[in-house]
Amino acid sequence: MTRYLSRKRPDHEPAPATRLFCFPYAGGGASAYRRWQRGLDALDARVRVMPVQLPGREERFGEPRFTDLDALIDDMDAQLDEELSEPHLFYGHSMGALIAFTLARRRQQRGARLPRALVLSAYRAPHLPAPAIADPDAGDEALVAGLAALGGIPQTLLDHPEFLSVLLPVARDDLRLCLGGTAAHTEPLRVPLHLFAGRGDRLVSVDEVLSWRRHAGAGYAVRTMPGGHFFVRSHEDVFLRELASLTRRYATTRERIGV
Repeated sequence: MTRYLSRKRPDHEPAPATRLFCFPYAGGGASAYRRWQRGLDALDARVRVMPVQLPGREERFGEPRFTDLDALIDDMDAQLDEELSEPHLFYGHSMGALIAFTLARRRQQRGARLPRALVLSAYRAPHLPAPAIADPDAGDEALVAGLAALGGIPQTLLDHPEFLSVLLPVARDDLRLCLGGTAAHTEPLRVPLHLFAGRGDRLVSVDEVLSWRRHAGAGYAVRTMPGGHFFVRSHEDVFLRELASLTRRYATTRERIGV
């Protein structure tokens, strides 16, 4: 198994289904998505959750982290190529949306198999400047304040400085990755885009999510959600219902379908 896929098994084994590769947000890891399988199965989502584990965190803690997006995508594309030979979807939240889009674009450029659709949340269209979550070179106090204001640090971590000492270097490098990830307009993706925006998101506006239109070559749709930047955590049940509705559509046929 590629090192980008977690070696930890889910709490139960889903039936064979279309794969949903889930890319983490800044400072996050594969664990953010591991419990989704049970919830999506209960909603008849017909999808197998495949949490993507980036280097330098959780199971890959001892590996060097990427701060250059192109280098990460080169490595990820090579490592995941065989896993992406079967029908699949990409999902990414915040930084994960940037990674999912850039990987799909790279695979389109080289004629590799594409996902049936991209499901992206809480990220500006890639031709816009990267969201200013926080200055990666700021002091620890300023960085924690910036992330906490968005709901990006659970209270359990805020109450334990020893955990923050592990999280903050990861978050800094992830923010650097995002800052180098803006892209000039290129050929639109030949797969449908499904975008989600938090109505209370103070970092990424609904209009900035709507701007993904210029990158959509096979249709796109935008849905707004209750909550702020991390609505996938604060309103997880609502989001999973929306996600299950989408994944069922793409499980009904072996061909990609429009939005």
